[in-house]
Formats: sequence, structure tokens, C-alpha cells
Amino acid sequence: MSSKNRREFLQQGLAATAMLSLPSLLNARPAGTNEKRKIVCVGGHPDDPESGCGGTLAKLAKAGHSITIIYLTTGEAGIPGKSHAEAAAIRKQEAINACKILNAKPVFAGQVDGNTMVNNEWLNKLQALINHESPDIVFTHWPVDSHKDHQCAGLLTIQTWVRAEKKFLLYFFEVCTGEQTMIFHPTDYVDISDTQEQKKKAIYCHTSQDPPGIYNCGHADMEMFRGRELGVKAAEGFVKMNGSSQGGFSI
Repeated sequence: MSSKNRREFLQQGLAATAMLSLPSLLNARPAGTNEKRKIVCVGGHPDDPESGCGGTLAKLAKAGHSITIIYLTTGEAGIPGKSHAEAAAIRKQEAINACKILNAKPVFAGQVDGNTMVNNEWLNKLQALINHESPDIVFTHWPVDSHKDHQCAGLLTIQTWVRAEKKFLLYFFEVCTGEQTMIFHPTDYVDISDTQEQKKKAIYCHTSQDPPGIYNCGHADMEMFRGRELGVKAAEGFVKMNGSSQGGFSI
């Protein structure tokens, strides 16, 4: 592809992406329409996508869109006393169970919990997984996070977005703000009042990870606080990579 054709292709892709918005996708599709969109969420471990944006993913699925969750690792180092293989088997099944609750498809990228890497090999691998889904919107970790695996998931996804020929909207979610996610100031909000319990059920599928402890890490407070910012019972906050909405949005 020549430089001129590539520029034209990218401009067309950006124009098409500009017509999309998270608020519009959260409205249920009218019967008989064919406006199904592809949504991808990239998380560091099983339970990260669920706790960071599970309410939004459930809401998008309810609106009729296709949801894929890519887990960068299978949580191999996440169960004390278990080998990596044993922990991975347990946590993979927990993720599969959680995805059933959220009506999402699970994909496991194959990196190792606690030993994640950002290099060209893994960028190519993640890019291939994301490109295979041909997403319209991608959610991932805010890269300013105390957990290295979260950083790696976010940075690999950012580079995939930079390199993508078919542009997609990129949003960052927060997890355990103040302890893990740092200096996070949402540009956009999603009202999850009607999917808050569905999100909680998905998180509680991760029995090996002490679900009450996940909420005690501040997630219940985050949902309530973001809800107060939006003026609803519960919400999830996001930072939009390519531009910000005017004053956020309410669904």
C-alpha cells in the first residue's frame, strides 16, 4: 500500500470510528437491525476485566453486541500453595464461568502471571488476537498502575491501537483505585445500576481470589463514587484514548 493510499485508508477508518460512540452502542438495537458491534476487553488476569468494566460489558452484551475478553495471563501465580499449572487450570475455569455470566467469549493470550513482557513478539501476538476480533471498541487497563501485568496489558493494547489499520475506540478502566490504578480521572462514565448485580456475580465466579476481598479493595466504593459523579446509583469510569466526550455521558 502506497503512503498516499495508506493515509486515505487511515483517514476513512478514523472517520468511520468518529461516527461510533459508547453511548450509542449502549442503546438496545431495534428489532430487525444489523448493527451488532464487536467489543474487546484486554485484562492482565482473570477477574480484572470483570472488576474493572464488568457492568459495562454486561450492558453492551444486553444491547446485542458481541463481547470478547482477552486475558493476557491465566493467573498462574495467583493461588498460594498451587503450582502454576494447577492455578492456571482453576483460574481459567473461573474466567470461563464469569464470561458465561457476562455473555462474553473468553480468550487466553498465553503470558505468565507475574512474568509478563512488552516486546515485539508479544505485541504481534496480541495484535493478531485483537485484529482477529475486528473490534469497534477496546477496553484495557490504565497504564499508570502499580501492577506490572496491568501495565503490560495496557501498553500492548495501546501499541496495537497505534498500529491498527482498522481504527477502534480505546477506553481505559480502573481497578482498585488508589492501591493499583493511579491518577485516574475519567473522561466518560457508564451507568451500571441495572447490571451491577450481574457484574458482582461474575466477580464471585473467581472463588480462588476471595471475591469479598476484591470488593474490599475499593470496587464497591468506586462504583458508588463514580455513580455519584454521574448522578446515578452505580457507574464505571473510563478514560478515552482518542478524544474525550463533552462532559461525559449518562445512559
